[in-house]
Amino acid sequence: MAKFEKKRGKTAPAISTASLPDIIFMLLFFFMTVTVMRNSELKVDVNIPEATELTKLEKKSLVNFIFIGVPKLPFQKVRGTSPQLQLGDKFADIEEIPLFLEKHRIKVPEKQRAMIISSLKIDKDVTMGIVADVKDQLRKSGQLKVNYSAKKRAGNKYK
Repeated sequence: MAKFEKKRGKTAPAISTASLPDIIFMLLFFFMTVTVMRNSELKVDVNIPEATELTKLEKKSLVNFIFIGVPKLPFQKVRGTSPQLQLGDKFADIEEIPLFLEKHRIKVPEKQRAMIISSLKIDKDVTMGIVADVKDQLRKSGQLKVNYSAKKRAGNKYK
């Protein structure tokens, strides 16, 4: 008669965790290098108006932000208290808008250039004169997709 051996429980070998710290640090460095931090400091006070019908912008990388407002206190000595235009992280004149748009257009892949939007973040107390000048310059530059930034009006409940 043949002798049968009792099968012993075969367990899976233990997973080595020695390389886990290396993997975690590689992921950490990857996200540190890929993450884009906000690179522009807001130099004008912008208290945007409230609205009821809002649409969220999908791709923030395709948006040019143009700020219009009264300069903050540290900058009022140099720029005054009249509304100023801020493009990126510096004060600018309206004539500098085409160059600002072209610099952003170069950074965007060619397939997505038609989807670039200019978002105007305007203080609610700014007169429409400077806004009309900015819109005219945007139109002359070929930037026809314009968005007005607003915050959601609190307390409105529509049915």
